[in-house]
Amino acid sequence: MVRQNTSDSRCEALFASALQRSDALSVEAVKDAISRTLGQLGEAGCVSHMAQEFGDHPEAARERMKWARELLGDLSPSSS
Repeated sequence: MVRQNTSDSRCEALFASALQRSDALSVEAVKDAISRTLGQLGEAGCVSHMAQEFGDHPEAARERMKWARELLGDLSPSSS
């Protein structure tokens, strides 16, 4: 698989992570969630989890992806 950019893999990992909107969303918490999820699932596992969620729960998955993209977009480039 060709990765478009590292933003994609971070977004997929955040999507697949256990982090929730209601959690304390500090920069460190987001970075830790992304690192932990990539370490546990790898990039392919994150993509697989995301695809499964879009297949099973498309509306909820769409909202989670929107949240993940917005959250990463709010982080400064040096902190994400």
